[in-house]
Amino acid sequence: MTRTPRLPPLVVETREIEPLADLLSLTDPHNPLAWLRREEGIVGSGTAVVTIGGPGSPVLSRPIAEVWRELVSHARISDPLQLPGTGLVGFGALGFDPASPEPPFLVVPQAITGVHGGRAWVTTIRHEGEPEPERPASVPYGPHWSATLGPGLLDPDGYQQAVRSGIEAITAGEVEKVVLSRDLVGTIPAGADLRRLVRALETSYPDTWAFAVDGLIGASPETLITVDHGAVTARVLAGTTGRGADAAEDAATAHALEASRKDLDEHRFAVRSVVDALAPLTRDLVAPDRPHLLELPNLWHLATDISGRLSNGASALDLVKVLHPTAAVAGTPTDAALEVIRRLEPFDRGRYAGPVGWVDARGDGEWAIALRCAQIGDGPQRNTATYSDTIPVVAHAGAGIVAASDPETELLETRVKFRPIVDALA
Repeated sequence: MTRTPRLPPLVVETREIEPLADLLSLTDPHNPLAWLRREEGIVGSGTAVVTIGGPGSPVLSRPIAEVWRELVSHARISDPLQLPGTGLVGFGALGFDPASPEPPFLVVPQAITGVHGGRAWVTTIRHEGEPEPERPASVPYGPHWSATLGPGLLDPDGYQQAVRSGIEAITAGEVEKVVLSRDLVGTIPAGADLRRLVRALETSYPDTWAFAVDGLIGASPETLITVDHGAVTARVLAGTTGRGADAAEDAATAHALEASRKDLDEHRFAVRSVVDALAPLTRDLVAPDRPHLLELPNLWHLATDISGRLSNGASALDLVKVLHPTAAVAGTPTDAALEVIRRLEPFDRGRYAGPVGWVDARGDGEWAIALRCAQIGDGPQRNTATYSDTIPVVAHAGAGIVAASDPETELLETRVKFRPIVDALA
């Protein structure tokens, strides 16, 4: 096991600035760093001041939450605003499978610009003794581009067979539920301005978290955990159907989802896994008895909002560790579901369905599950691809399989879930 290197002390200064029209224009066109929702959020600029984990890095000898606490403990932080995303912030993306070779990744950029509740700020981060970085400047957007996509290692026929095998595993008593995904692969032009992909997702799906971290770009509707001054909230999504063609069909579709025993069972498993995981690190947990309907432009979801308070000195990263993977993206029981996924999916998911978000010096943060997303590039230099005129891209979408599942219906669900990222890449 490689020892974690000693991290340098940081100087962090947050200043309020005039409101900004376009946060996304301030981040790197080829390697954007962003967390946005309804024109609010944070973006990173400049080179990485600290990188923890990531492709090609040594194995961490301690949990990433501990490494983050050590970094914070040595930092000098001036943060008069105390708003979500101010002060010292690390952007992170973690792999789906604990056994995956995809290492956890957390990066602190030179500058972070944010907007919350009509207030804007810039945070500069540097090593002690170094000059303060310049305030980020807007960079013009590059030309529009599109991706070429096609079936990956698990094509539609193969996916339906995987679903049948998943149902067999349920019938045999291996699992109660398993979430199975399939992949699309393709390329985008080298030098593409990836902010255009973020912008397309942010605009089309304003109620989701639009994110970009180390080439992982998407728009997730599913919050894994939010911590704001000790208050904990989590949203569980499990149970999905497409929108109807007109108002009457749409209402009937939503009603059918609310009444679906299959979907309610799937949702119940997911809620139970989140509550059980949070209980040791929180107090005053509240979870409604029945889910509500969450309306998105292309989907209806069954949703449950869980709330509580931090306890035992925990942080958002600690909660991420105990929550992931939830039943909504893995299955029930978790360990058995992971084994079934490894057996039936002919690929490593990488960061798909893993946690993505940010954490600050207080231990607060916002983390979503990386859904409706694509990984741009591969290897330690994910987005440069100077050796080629194209950059690889892979996207995944999945569905929760229970005993009553139908392979064709589950395939159709993955097609609906692919739509946000496929349309944005078009």
